Amino acid sequence: MSEKKILYKKIKKIYIKYKKFLKLINFKNIKKKNKNILEKINQQNILFNNKILIKKNILEKNINKIKKIKKKIKYLYNKIKKYKINKKKYNFKKEISIIQQKILYIKIKNFLYKKKDRNSCYINIQSGSGGTDAQDWSLIIFKMYIKWAEKKKFKTKIIEKTYGEIAGIKSATLLIIGRYAYGYLKNEIGIHRLIRQSPFKTNKKRHTSFSSVYVYPKTKYIEKIKYQIKSHDIQINVYKSSGSGGQHANRTESAVRIKHIPTGIVTQCKKNRSQHKNKKQALIQLRNKILKFKTKKLEHKKSNINWGNQTRTYILDFNTVKDIKSQIKIKNIQKVLNGNIDIFIVKNLERKYKKKYE
Repeated sequence: MSEKKILYKKIKKIYIKYKKFLKLINFKNIKKKNKNILEKINQQNILFNNKILIKKNILEKNINKIKKIKKKIKYLYNKIKKYKINKKKYNFKKEISIIQQKILYIKIKNFLYKKKDRNSCYINIQSGSGGTDAQDWSLIIFKMYIKWAEKKKFKTKIIEKTYGEIAGIKSATLLIIGRYAYGYLKNEIGIHRLIRQSPFKTNKKRHTSFSSVYVYPKTKYIEKIKYQIKSHDIQINVYKSSGSGGQHANRTESAVRIKHIPTGIVTQCKKNRSQHKNKKQALIQLRNKILKFKTKKLEHKKSNINWGNQTRTYILDFNTVKDIKSQIKIKNIQKVLNGNIDIFIVKNLERKYKKKYE
């Protein structure tokens, strides 16, 4: 196959993907909505309605971005048509990659339509059944999300990390700071299961480990939330910080663990040297979790971190990762553990978006 035919084939595939995307987001309906808003604006006094103007600007921005992609595809198609091999070099691969990235970016932005999707988020990882293997697996998952955040150029902050006796972590809470962090990761909630030969057992038998992942949005003014935590409903424990921190960590009980008795929700913080700061942070976390529990009915159940609730299965022996929700299978486990989880994220967002309009 000639170079020109290969390029035609690639641009045709991109255009088919683009058309499917327009159908998925119901682009005709988006344009219709914008037309209706413009008609309203032309009516008396509507011009001063800020809400309508904001909505109009958002829709128009979205429509223009989508139209620009079509123009770019057309431009590239004509460029390939006129292109003469061996005469003038042109980086088509780079241009095709840019279009693919733009389609992906605008697709995700259309899927993330809820207000909280734009927020930063907390990821809570809890070790499940499987002993030391599960604790080691929890640490691997924890690192996977840090690597994913780095690829997205998001900032990360470790809020809490409780180490296992031999290896790994019992639990950890990670704050991912970045626009749309919660929207991206909200479908990661569930049980992540690992099947491998245990490095902690002499017989090297295959072992199944579980780790639960729970994601919730960071609320900007969480301290001012109306829901008040009653003092008699919480149990506060202080303990010495483990891990790095020098003499201070060994001598001072600065770490704080708070349990909300009515719901059983537990938060802890040992990031700061000050017990007061740790307590404040743990209460913010608790308030956020309780609010989510009260309003959205938490899907996550920490008491059931075992069989039957998997969101993703990682089989080390067969170098395979299977996402249960999207049914995507990848034959490269290391690639996924290095933070390349966007293929699952995008497919699950698409699946949820389709459900919305079914």
